[in-house]
Amino acid sequence: MQDLHVTIIQTALHWQDAEANRKMFSEKLAAAHPTTDLIVLPEMFTTGFSMDASPLAEPAEGPTLHWMQEEASKHHAVITGSVIIREGDSFYNRLYWVRPDGSYTQYDKRHLFRMAKEHHTYTPGSERILVELKGWNICPLVCYDLRFPVWSRNTDSRYDLLLYVANWPKPRSNAWSILLQARAIENLAYVAGVNRVGSDDNKHLYSGDSAIIHPKGHKLLETAEAEGVHTITLSKQELVDYRESFPAHLDADTFTLV
Repeated sequence: MQDLHVTIIQTALHWQDAEANRKMFSEKLAAAHPTTDLIVLPEMFTTGFSMDASPLAEPAEGPTLHWMQEEASKHHAVITGSVIIREGDSFYNRLYWVRPDGSYTQYDKRHLFRMAKEHHTYTPGSERILVELKGWNICPLVCYDLRFPVWSRNTDSRYDLLLYVANWPKPRSNAWSILLQARAIENLAYVAGVNRVGSDDNKHLYSGDSAIIHPKGHKLLETAEAEGVHTITLSKQELVDYRESFPAHLDADTFTLV
């Protein structure tokens, strides 16, 4: 069983400036020289959390996807994060999962944050994805999805790592931390939550609090409000041993989404 090396980048973002943000993330990765399997960026990492989709949206295979393919190849690692995408007359808050060979999988954010009227601008996704990396099954989701345990449910232990990329504001940081731990405990899986810091032009403050949570619920990594590039190693054997010693998943209620 292979361990998984996960790198998260917690940083402020340049408001609605995709080129500046791509350059900034390239510089941070180059300076850190991470030896890693997976690089995780925040939600809407090229723009900040913006409802001004029309001038900011990229085509499905636009410059940010190409940049992600270049960075994935350069660092020999998967890179993931979400960006604003246009397809036809619709806009999506789309997470890309980009592999070193240039191939990719995508997930459109299911739960749109109505308090910011995200549901008036973006089209919700309808399908959850599972991706594989080094023998690990991983479920990547986006921000507000964290509040909905049914969508995050680890039915039949199908995934080993649950991942959330976010722009989660500081006033609700307590909920962010508690829910990350809850998702880990109830799903018997590692959980990684990657948030931003700083402020945006809508005067929203972000405290970061990116974290990686053990299946038992304790924090393996917590970042507070500091910017940084952090790499941590997750043990697959430890996960398997814990599930065997505490097989709560065998008593889970069955259900289907309709």
